[in-house]
Amino acid sequence: MISSQRQHLILSRLRTRGAVRITALSKELGVSAMTIRRDIADLADKGLLKRVHGGAVSTSTLLSEPLFSVKSQMELGLKDAIAQRAIEYVSPGDVIAIGGGTTAYVFAQHLLESQRANGITILTNSIPVAELVQALESKDVEVIVTGGVITRSNSLVGPIADKVIASLRVNTVFLGTHSVSVPRGFLMPNSLEAATDMAMMDIADRTIILTDHTKWSSTSLSLFARFDQVDTVITDDGLDPDSATKTRDLVKELVLAHGVDEADDELPED
Repeated sequence: MISSQRQHLILSRLRTRGAVRITALSKELGVSAMTIRRDIADLADKGLLKRVHGGAVSTSTLLSEPLFSVKSQMELGLKDAIAQRAIEYVSPGDVIAIGGGTTAYVFAQHLLESQRANGITILTNSIPVAELVQALESKDVEVIVTGGVITRSNSLVGPIADKVIASLRVNTVFLGTHSVSVPRGFLMPNSLEAATDMAMMDIADRTIILTDHTKWSSTSLSLFARFDQVDTVITDDGLDPDSATKTRDLVKELVLAHGVDEADDELPED
């Protein structure tokens, strides 16, 4: 198969899926991962897609909120590394809040598999996180779901969610973010989701942001948190030194988790 045919197929997959991974394309098209990397690099140079760790996303998803099913296939190793560090901030019996998005979802997975989840209560506006708790054989974990309007990322947002949240109190809130802007703060494409994240921060003694390093090069519209409103940012050690230095100067604590080595999936950074 010639390069132009492969690139046409890659763009076709992006239109239907919103995101593609190098390993999956390599198997599907019967070529090496390096060949797929070159095709993705060429398409990115033409502005037809956006390169991310391990694959690519459609340019149309950059300012809008991708579907949860699309985001869940992106940056898997990095999310695992971030989640492993984040569970250190939970103790048995805690009352915590977990926001929407796939990084928060992976965090919830790791937390519920650990002893730190014993006796905890989780407030969440994430339907997938609530379903995780409901699927547990042990009922030692209590979940409170906010209610509200469902977003493309399977989060519950809006006035109903915000009213439920305002009546409660939690030790720590764990939130994902669509993008990180230095020195502005943390942003979402959905203004209602940004407002609900702010409501969760208002009832929390401590706010922790969970986000991989690619979010420093993304763009969104709605600010939900300034750096001085956040206690800890947990990201991966793929964050470039300049961004790490600037972020560390702005936030109380920056944690760099050691990312899982995905050599076959690795893309050169833009």
